[in-house]
Amino acid sequence: MGERFDTLAAKDAAFVMPTYTRQPILFVEGRGMRLYDDEGREYLDFVSGIGAVNLGHAHPAVTEAVCQQASRLVHVSNLYYVEQRAELAEELSALLGGGWKAFFCNSGAEACEGAIKLARRWGTAHKGPDATYIITAERSFHGRTLAALAATGQPSKQEAFAPLPTGFTHVPVNDFAALEAQLGRTVCAVMLEVIQGEGGVYPCDLEYLKQVRRLCDERGALLIFDEVQTGFWRTGETPFAHQALGVRPDVVALAKALANGLPAGAVMANGTVAEAFAPGDHGSTFGGGPVICAAARATIAALRDEDLGARCARDGAHLRSGLEQLARETGAISEVRGRGLMLAAHFNAPIAAGLVAAGLERGLVLNNIGTDIMRFLPPLVCGKAEIDTLLHVLSELIEDRDGAS
Repeated sequence: MGERFDTLAAKDAAFVMPTYTRQPILFVEGRGMRLYDDEGREYLDFVSGIGAVNLGHAHPAVTEAVCQQASRLVHVSNLYYVEQRAELAEELSALLGGGWKAFFCNSGAEACEGAIKLARRWGTAHKGPDATYIITAERSFHGRTLAALAATGQPSKQEAFAPLPTGFTHVPVNDFAALEAQLGRTVCAVMLEVIQGEGGVYPCDLEYLKQVRRLCDERGALLIFDEVQTGFWRTGETPFAHQALGVRPDVVALAKALANGLPAGAVMANGTVAEAFAPGDHGSTFGGGPVICAAARATIAALRDEDLGARCARDGAHLRSGLEQLARETGAISEVRGRGLMLAAHFNAPIAAGLVAAGLERGLVLNNIGTDIMRFLPPLVCGKAEIDTLLHVLSELIEDRDGAS
């Protein structure tokens, strides 16, 4: 590592709380799906800021939109009307099929918090004062704030922060009988990730989601989809993962790729569900600011104009096929999961973290979930050539580990 890295890492250790174990690298520039460190080395990015930079780094349309809006007005708060906010809400409604309203925030955790508050407000108004419970899935992840963490179905992430807010029940994903047994009169909503991201890239089955939709309708509960990681063409040709399955939610939580890496989130509610919030029920100082909304509008327009959903489906199929071939050839991978360019390779042994570290030395930015799952979330501008490079290097890294063991 260079002197510049050493200086910055020392300051980070001295002044930044140690909530992350960072990879030993300093990125200073990005273009498309390529990143460059402080010594000028080039890397292929298969993480894209944890699925947030769908357009790739430093996209000129987003840069121009941010610069133009920042030169005119950055912030006045939600006490006033500003340009870009209503226009973005209209565009998001159209992406979801029309008839939706937005509440803007700054992150996925905030979007899930907002969805939880909206569901409880709706439940107490429509089902009674005790209709406040929300069913979520085991292994789910909805954020790090206290209510979003309580909704998260991962005890290992919760134990250090007890007591958490109550009112959440966790059931196994794709187990309809377990969910049906819990959906009583005190349940205001079911909240699911269409594909569990931080839990290991586990998709919900189509038939399961159809049954959950039907049950929510029968028993008067809202269906919330957390599309924070799956949104904005990440899973293929439709803007959102649920649209490819034909299952309509009542509320959708959005963030990550909404503004191509800038802090943006949204709670989207369909029809009369959006009317559950009244003035004063919820708020955000920075949510829906003009610069962020300008970036989001430019992001959506570029994703659509460049037809990156179709490219994601095509290149995602190529990556999946290559990972499945790698599984057959090496015997190191037990399962390949996911859709589009949101994929995971589940290894037979706890080697994922080691492969991530070794990949960085070979110019690949990779991500592991736990010790045995590698997750792939490249920018949607990723192409066949970059995927072939990834597969070639991964094959060599697995072979090197096998030879050393």
